[in-house]
Amino acid sequence: MHLETKRLILRKFEETDFERVFLIDSNPEVMKYIGVPPLSDIGQSKNIIKMIQQQYLDNGIGRLAVIEKESNLLIGWSGLKFLTQEINGYNNIYELGYRFMPEYWGKGYALESAKASLDYGFNDLNIDIIYAMAHCENEGSNHILRKLGFEKTGEFTEPDGLCFWYELKRKNN
Repeated sequence: MHLETKRLILRKFEETDFERVFLIDSNPEVMKYIGVPPLSDIGQSKNIIKMIQQQYLDNGIGRLAVIEKESNLLIGWSGLKFLTQEINGYNNIYELGYRFMPEYWGKGYALESAKASLDYGFNDLNIDIIYAMAHCENEGSNHILRKLGFEKTGEFTEPDGLCFWYELKRKNN
Protein backbone atom coordinates (compact mmCIF):
# COMPACT_ATOMS: atom_id res chain seq x y z
CA MET A 1 0.00 0.00 0.00
CA HIS A 2 1.26 3.41 -1.00
CA LEU A 3 -0.52 6.76 -0.66
CA GLU A 4 0.79 10.02 -1.98
CA THR A 5 -0.07 13.65 -1.29
CA LYS A 6 1.46 16.89 -2.54
CA ARG A 7 4.28 16.79 0.05
CA LEU A 8 4.19 13.27 1.50
CA ILE A 9 4.49 9.60 0.71
CA LEU A 10 2.71 7.15 3.02
CA ARG A 11 4.09 3.63 2.71
CA LYS A 12 4.28 0.42 4.69
CA PHE A 13 6.92 0.28 7.39
CA GLU A 14 10.19 -1.46 6.56
CA GLU A 15 12.72 -3.00 8.99
CA THR A 16 15.19 -0.25 8.09
CA ASP A 17 12.83 2.42 9.54
CA PHE A 18 13.68 1.47 13.14
CA GLU A 19 16.09 4.35 13.83
CA ARG A 20 13.58 7.01 12.75
CA VAL A 21 10.78 5.27 14.69
CA PHE A 22 13.01 5.34 17.76
CA LEU A 23 13.60 9.09 17.29
CA ILE A 24 9.82 9.63 17.35
CA ASP A 25 8.82 7.23 20.12
CA SER A 26 11.72 8.00 22.46
CA ASN A 27 10.83 11.71 22.53
CA PRO A 28 8.97 12.60 25.77
CA GLU A 29 7.26 15.53 24.02
CA VAL A 30 5.81 13.22 21.35
CA MET A 31 4.74 10.58 23.89
CA LYS A 32 3.25 13.06 26.39
CA TYR A 33 -0.41 12.17 25.67
CA ILE A 34 -0.01 8.59 24.45
CA GLY A 35 -0.27 6.76 27.75
CA VAL A 36 2.91 4.74 27.32
CA PRO A 37 6.42 5.77 28.36
CA PRO A 38 8.93 6.91 25.72
CA LEU A 39 11.07 4.13 24.29
CA SER A 40 14.40 3.73 26.05
CA ASP A 41 15.98 1.03 23.87
CA ILE A 42 16.29 1.15 20.09
CA GLY A 43 15.39 -2.55 19.95
CA GLN A 44 11.87 -1.60 21.07
CA SER A 45 11.35 0.27 17.79
CA LYS A 46 12.26 -2.87 15.83
CA ASN A 47 9.52 -4.73 17.76
CA ILE A 48 7.01 -1.97 17.01
CA ILE A 49 7.72 -2.27 13.29
CA LYS A 50 7.32 -6.07 13.46
CA MET A 51 3.99 -5.60 15.27
CA ILE A 52 2.74 -3.15 12.59
CA GLN A 53 3.92 -5.47 9.81
CA GLN A 54 1.94 -8.29 11.45
CA GLN A 55 -1.14 -6.03 11.43
CA TYR A 56 -0.71 -5.63 7.66
CA LEU A 57 -0.82 -9.43 7.36
CA ASP A 58 -3.62 -10.05 9.88
CA ASN A 59 -5.91 -7.12 9.08
CA GLY A 60 -4.81 -5.89 5.66
CA ILE A 61 -4.07 -2.47 7.13
CA GLY A 62 -1.91 -0.70 9.68
CA ARG A 63 -0.18 2.59 10.35
CA LEU A 64 2.02 3.87 7.53
CA ALA A 65 5.41 5.52 7.56
CA VAL A 66 5.18 9.16 6.47
CA ILE A 67 8.03 10.29 4.24
CA GLU A 68 8.54 13.98 3.51
CA LYS A 69 9.16 14.17 -0.26
CA GLU A 70 11.47 17.20 0.00
CA SER A 71 13.93 15.58 2.44
CA ASN A 72 13.10 11.90 1.76
CA LEU A 73 13.05 11.42 5.57
CA LEU A 74 10.61 9.44 7.65
CA ILE A 75 9.03 12.21 9.76
CA GLY A 76 6.22 10.31 11.47
CA TRP A 77 3.46 7.83 10.92
CA SER A 78 -0.19 8.13 10.07
CA GLY A 79 -3.10 6.07 8.94
CA LEU A 80 -5.77 3.60 9.80
CA LYS A 81 -5.51 0.68 12.18
CA PHE A 82 -8.04 -2.10 12.70
CA LEU A 83 -8.60 -2.22 16.46
CA THR A 84 -9.25 -5.77 17.61
CA GLN A 85 -8.91 -5.09 21.34
CA GLU A 86 -11.72 -3.24 23.04
CA ILE A 87 -11.30 0.44 23.80
CA ASN A 88 -14.10 2.69 25.06
CA GLY A 89 -16.54 -0.21 24.51
CA TYR A 90 -15.60 -0.60 20.84
CA ASN A 91 -13.62 -3.23 18.99
CA ASN A 92 -13.23 -4.47 15.42
CA ILE A 93 -13.30 -0.88 14.19
CA TYR A 94 -11.04 1.30 12.09
CA GLU A 95 -9.21 4.05 13.94
CA LEU A 96 -7.25 6.98 12.55
CA GLY A 97 -4.00 7.93 14.25
CA TYR A 98 -0.83 9.89 13.61
CA ARG A 99 2.40 10.79 15.33
CA PHE A 100 5.13 13.15 14.10
CA MET A 101 8.52 14.42 15.23
CA PRO A 102 8.11 17.82 16.94
CA GLU A 103 10.15 19.66 14.32
CA TYR A 104 7.41 18.76 11.82
CA TRP A 105 4.49 19.91 13.97
CA GLY A 106 2.46 22.88 12.76
CA LYS A 107 3.25 22.28 9.07
CA GLY A 108 -0.05 20.60 8.18
CA TYR A 109 1.50 17.15 7.73
CA ALA A 110 -0.86 15.39 10.17
CA LEU A 111 -3.88 16.90 8.41
CA GLU A 112 -2.51 16.13 4.94
CA SER A 113 -1.64 12.51 5.75
CA ALA A 114 -4.90 11.96 7.65
CA LYS A 115 -6.97 13.21 4.69
CA ALA A 116 -5.20 10.70 2.43
CA SER A 117 -5.85 7.89 4.92
CA LEU A 118 -9.52 8.82 5.34
CA ASP A 119 -9.98 9.00 1.57
CA TYR A 120 -8.43 5.54 1.25
CA GLY A 121 -10.59 4.15 4.07
CA PHE A 122 -13.88 5.52 2.79
CA ASN A 123 -13.34 5.15 -0.96
CA ASP A 124 -11.08 2.10 -1.33
CA LEU A 125 -12.02 0.04 1.73
CA ASN A 126 -15.68 1.18 1.84
CA ILE A 127 -15.57 1.80 5.58
CA ASP A 128 -18.73 3.49 6.87
CA ILE A 129 -17.37 4.96 10.11
CA ILE A 130 -13.80 5.77 11.11
CA TYR A 131 -13.04 6.48 14.76
CA ALA A 132 -10.33 8.49 16.46
CA MET A 133 -9.33 9.42 19.98
CA ALA A 134 -7.20 12.09 21.56
CA HIS A 135 -6.20 13.00 25.09
CA CYS A 136 -8.33 15.93 26.27
CA GLU A 137 -5.23 18.09 26.82
CA ASN A 138 -3.73 17.36 23.40
CA GLU A 139 -4.98 20.54 21.77
CA GLY A 140 -3.13 19.93 18.50
CA SER A 141 -4.66 16.51 17.89
CA ASN A 142 -8.14 17.57 18.93
CA HIS A 143 -7.93 20.57 16.58
CA ILE A 144 -6.85 18.36 13.67
CA LEU A 145 -9.65 15.85 14.26
CA ARG A 146 -12.28 18.62 14.34
CA LYS A 147 -10.77 20.17 11.19
CA LEU A 148 -11.06 16.79 9.45
CA GLY A 149 -14.78 16.78 10.28
CA PHE A 150 -14.73 14.29 13.15
CA GLU A 151 -17.55 14.66 15.67
CA LYS A 152 -16.79 14.21 19.36
CA THR A 153 -19.24 11.54 20.52
CA GLY A 154 -17.92 10.66 23.94
CA GLU A 155 -15.25 10.69 26.61
CA PHE A 156 -13.46 7.90 28.42
CA THR A 157 -10.66 7.63 30.93
CA GLU A 158 -7.33 6.02 30.19
CA PRO A 159 -4.54 5.54 32.77
CA ASP A 160 -3.01 8.86 31.63
CA GLY A 161 -6.26 10.84 31.84
CA LEU A 162 -9.42 11.81 30.04
CA CYS A 163 -9.67 11.11 26.31
CA PHE A 164 -12.14 12.35 23.74
CA TRP A 165 -13.77 9.84 21.37
CA TYR A 166 -14.52 10.89 17.80
CA GLU A 167 -16.46 9.47 14.85
CA LEU A 168 -16.47 10.38 11.19
CA LYS A 169 -19.11 8.86 8.92
CA ARG A 170 -18.68 8.34 5.22
CA LYS A 171 -20.60 10.86 3.19
CA ASN A 172 -23.08 9.22 0.84
CA ASN A 173 -23.00 10.83 -2.56
